Amino acid sequence: MNHLINSKDFSLDEIEKLFERATLFLDEKTRNILQNKMVITIFFENSTRTRSSFEIAAKRLGADVVSLDVSKSSSSKGETLFDTAANLDAMGPDAIVVRHKSSGVPHILANYVNCPIINGGDGSHAHPTQALLDLFTIRKHYGEVKGKKVAIVGDIKNSRVANSNIELLGRAGLEVILVAPPHFLPQTNLPTFHKIEEVIDDVDVIMSLRTQTERHANQIYASLSDYAKDFCITSKLMGNRDIILLHPGPVHRNVDVDDMMMKDPRSKILDQVKNGVAVRMAVLEKLIAH
Repeated sequence: MNHLINSKDFSLDEIEKLFERATLFLDEKTRNILQNKMVITIFFENSTRTRSSFEIAAKRLGADVVSLDVSKSSSSKGETLFDTAANLDAMGPDAIVVRHKSSGVPHILANYVNCPIINGGDGSHAHPTQALLDLFTIRKHYGEVKGKKVAIVGDIKNSRVANSNIELLGRAGLEVILVAPPHFLPQTNLPTFHKIEEVIDDVDVIMSLRTQTERHANQIYASLSDYAKDFCITSKLMGNRDIILLHPGPVHRNVDVDDMMMKDPRSKILDQVKNGVAVRMAVLEKLIAH
């Protein structure tokens, strides 16, 4: 049985076929590909975009969606994660989408259920569908992506989005550069910088990340405005350069990205949201219908 726990779970050939289907699904039409199939979403961490994106994707394919409200579920009454999974599995779902604050939970759950598990984000470990939709968005803009340079900017060490993108973009032939203060950088062999100005003239894509304040044991910056002085992507910084801007959301306005850049046509943030539904439709179709 196939699962999507990490971005490397799909080969480049599989991703190529996935993107062909996603391109078709951009028409936003409802289909019956997953009619009479059931998708369960369990989000143990807050989510607006990813959860709604998966649920819209499943419904557009004709699937029934059961969304488990964890705050009202038995897990809040002491039921273990594994018992919750076993009980859900007994209901016969065709796929389960899970997000959890602890790294590795989707991988563990995959051993307790008889349907595909899709990782909607686990701790600071992985967010594979985000990486897929980011690569899809870059491809949609540039066409050929091999050799393109991507600067990932911000709280990289605590970011599951960064982890999945580093793996996937590198495998797809893009050059990944990391830009962050020293305490936000992971141990890595990739090129690293501490100032955006050092790389701005050499990159094709800037991927700004949200500051993961909830994952910091101690306060790193005196304030977010101090962080923004060094790492906010501003229209002044971008100038008239031919660079596209990505962000996984939610955006801290004027901390991650300034108001002017949010409205700039080079910002592909809303394109990422649209593309995310199509890519997740393709993922659900691949794991359930095939």
